[in-house]
Amino acid sequence: MSNVLVFFDELGETLTPAQKELIAQAAALGEVHIAVAAYEGDPTPVLAVNGVQEVYLPEVSLPAPEVAIVDLLETSVAESRAVVVLGSSTADATDALARLAVRLDTGLICGAASISADLVVTKSELAGSYTTTSRLVSAAAPAQPLVVTFKPNNIDPQRVDTLVTEGEQPEVNVLPVRPSVGGVEIEERTAMEVSARPALAEARIVVAGGRGTDGNFTPLEELADELGAGLGASRAATDAGWIEHAAQVGQTGVTVSPQLYISAGISGAVHQRAGMQTAGTIVAINKDEDAQVFEIADFGVVGDLHEVIPQMIEELRRRKG
Repeated sequence: MSNVLVFFDELGETLTPAQKELIAQAAALGEVHIAVAAYEGDPTPVLAVNGVQEVYLPEVSLPAPEVAIVDLLETSVAESRAVVVLGSSTADATDALARLAVRLDTGLICGAASISADLVVTKSELAGSYTTTSRLVSAAAPAQPLVVTFKPNNIDPQRVDTLVTEGEQPEVNVLPVRPSVGGVEIEERTAMEVSARPALAEARIVVAGGRGTDGNFTPLEELADELGAGLGASRAATDAGWIEHAAQVGQTGVTVSPQLYISAGISGAVHQRAGMQTAGTIVAINKDEDAQVFEIADFGVVGDLHEVIPQMIEELRRRKG
């Protein structure tokens, strides 16, 4: 079986759904090895997962944008003899893996949806208008590993839970990697308010609002909480100051690919569609029956979101008992 290196730019007290999905992707290819850059305490109990053989850690935690992360990755590749390196499509992970690809003189494919046993990568392009397949063609001798970043929510959650189960604690290798000298030094970290909602890019359900909210996101927040969903918005809503810019979904914001995307009061202009068109199921709520979003919606409701969403919440609560 092939050796696969999974890169986590940071690791908390539990694995996130996106991290579990990466391990599931790797387990389908071969033996799983994990490199962790930033961590607190002993991260290995969290990684006691069936199929995970080894964990590689730096001598000191390396939070992004520490440039020594690429040293950790390069050494981990050599130690694990990995033929493929997998990571998430987040900005920090992609930055580190891009640097690794340059250093190893190998190929990088970003935003993948799947990878086959013979390392053929499938991904969608142009907001889901096309599907491409790619593979590494290496002129180097010996061949270097393929580096791939994945968008979350491309594997069925039940399959992830089947593949990623509790196992024995993996072997730990502390590599001789420390923070670089003369790099970027973070002088202060300010903790942001912690939300119980999942991260927008990783959420399996997303509720998003636009100009039609008239600045009132309360119904959307209540619906998101009922569904355990991430909360998103159109650029018009974030530019108006109704919600933080980190919530923007679209070409110039966050690209999401949830199993369910609920669009409320968003017209569905092309730049917004580019950030959510690959969602599994799209439900659109809009007063304008000619809104562009209905062209891509699987289900559409023509109506005022301030009337429709409270009814949705009431029905959800009724069904929950």
